[in-house]
Amino acid sequence: MRLRFRQRERERGPSAKEGDRGYALYRDKLRPGNRVTPLRSGKETFPAMLAAIREAQSHVHLEMYILRDDHIGQEFKRALLDRARAGVQVRLIVDALGSFGLPSAYLEELRDVGVETIEYHPIAPWRARWGVNKRDHQKILVVDDRVAFTGGINIGDEYQPVEDQGGGWFDMHVRVEGPVVFDLARLFRATWIKNGGALFPEPAMSRADSVSDGHTAFAQVISNTRLKARFHMRRSYVFAIRRARERISIMNAYFIPDRGLRRAFARAVQRGVEVRVIVPSSAMDVVAVYYAARHVYSNLMRDGVRIFEWRERMMHAKCGVIDRVWSTIGSYNLDRRSLLHNLEVSLVVVDRAVGAGMEARFEEDLATCCREVQPAEWERRSVWSKCLEWLCFQIRYWL
Repeated sequence: MRLRFRQRERERGPSAKEGDRGYALYRDKLRPGNRVTPLRSGKETFPAMLAAIREAQSHVHLEMYILRDDHIGQEFKRALLDRARAGVQVRLIVDALGSFGLPSAYLEELRDVGVETIEYHPIAPWRARWGVNKRDHQKILVVDDRVAFTGGINIGDEYQPVEDQGGGWFDMHVRVEGPVVFDLARLFRATWIKNGGALFPEPAMSRADSVSDGHTAFAQVISNTRLKARFHMRRSYVFAIRRARERISIMNAYFIPDRGLRRAFARAVQRGVEVRVIVPSSAMDVVAVYYAARHVYSNLMRDGVRIFEWRERMMHAKCGVIDRVWSTIGSYNLDRRSLLHNLEVSLVVVDRAVGAGMEARFEEDLATCCREVQPAEWERRSVWSKCLEWLCFQIRYWL
């Protein structure tokens, strides 16, 4: 009886006393006084990141899953070299698997001018701290503990606009100033030291470093780098979904929600909440994941969840907005790999101005870039497709 009462309380929505922060599971961890600027794809993200690096006076800390030796990768290298030669301390973490094609000469050139580098979990068994399954999927840039970036965008030409000879991938990133920069800085430092990097002083920011001018927002950094924090992002998502009153809008590149998430979506629909999810189309970069994700669409649509496929090139975003109040942008996919294997980081924002902006862009994307999957048409797909989807789902679930 008590469990059913608590369930009803969780699904009733935030009370007037709680206000907007009632959407956040870890509301005591929300930090006030942050300037949050969502960025769309490489066209907005890369110039903002490069500008921050070029203005660095003390240090640049960059952590990337994929760093490529292409046009934009060379531009970042030149910016890092310039700052290192100017006496700025530059530290770089790249995932050894994600950046597998990065030439050793790229990193050597950086090391020659004093840039400290770490390859996260080398895939060679004879190297220290090697590994295959657990990857560093975080994307973090911290400059002078003053400004930081995180999200889903790697450094590669695929994220550049087509008109700039890029791949035209869509993704979301976010620029932040304020107390949450401290959390991203501390997160980078923990990964650095745990993987053999030399000690350096802890970030000096505090709650007193709130942005003093312009609009500010409550925000929180959620990461799964610590074992006891492994499920924090999933719990945060489920809690916000249960509090939803009007609309849930999600973009997720590798969307294979587990049974608990699917149940939360279904119950939201039963409460009268509109649930919409944008997923990649067949242009997806990992074909097996595309088919694995399709395996869960039937049950979701049967429960009233609306699925939209991105018609353009690859949609790589991992973001969401609920009731134009709770928003998230990060590297976290709603799948088992992000939950159990990869290092992930997401920014959760509780703010109506940020939420309204996110929702408006979501609506625009629905209208211009997406096609809704129709349940009747979906059920008529071939037996071969259904078998392939089931097989890919089993493989993705257990690996």
